[in-house]
Amino acid sequence: MTPTPDLLQPRMPVAIDLQSPLRWLRLGWSDLRRNPLPGLAHGVLIAAFGWILLWMARDQFWLLAGAFSGFLIVAPILATGLYHISRSCAEGRRAGLGEVIGLWRSGDGRLVRFGLLLGLAGTGWVLTSAGLITLMSPVPIDKPIDFLRHVVLVRELGLFEVWLLMGALLAAPVFASSVVAIPMLVDTTVPVSMAVAESWRTVASQPAVMAAWAVMIALLSAIGMLTAMLGLIVIIPWLAHASWHAYQELTANSPYKATA
Repeated sequence: MTPTPDLLQPRMPVAIDLQSPLRWLRLGWSDLRRNPLPGLAHGVLIAAFGWILLWMARDQFWLLAGAFSGFLIVAPILATGLYHISRSCAEGRRAGLGEVIGLWRSGDGRLVRFGLLLGLAGTGWVLTSAGLITLMSPVPIDKPIDFLRHVVLVRELGLFEVWLLMGALLAAPVFASSVVAIPMLVDTTVPVSMAVAESWRTVASQPAVMAAWAVMIALLSAIGMLTAMLGLIVIIPWLAHASWHAYQELTANSPYKATA
């Protein structure tokens, strides 16, 4: 399909406010509906990975809790192909799985390095979570019901609150480093350091909006997991496409966009 003149026009900056995350979700849903196959393929693979995690750690819930929260840390790098799909939609053309595979086979060292860094962060959280629950829980935590009964539902403040706080302390800088950086690495040729710096600058300039966006991502991801991973098949590509639109609006005036 030949791009229409309107699609070739530079995008005008859009006002960023607390309604923006809802707009990003709406635009992401539109992209998923226009070209569902690549997104649903990503969703199936990521849901399958979640089922594997669930099976491997089914009797070690202290590990399972950390593994799934760590999985959320590295998930954005797994969806880089879907940023390309959204960019193609904006250009008025329909990209297929072949182009996504081509992106991965290109071996972009920047994405590889960033993915390794996110993987290290996720591994660090898994080990920290496992150690915290194992050392601080008064009873062994082996199954989900144990975690719910002895960690989440206890009346005294303690382990669960510390676990949430530590998770948030790790997730916040990872989110700030990646929310703009990963789509920017797909969209431009800037080095990782510049993409991360731009991501931090964006979060610092819009703290309330980005906090709301982070909460929406976490809630939708949790819903996907609570549906026995089935919801992730749709939620993961939906969030990936929405994240592309978030990046486009948040960096509309960025000087780095000239390196695309």
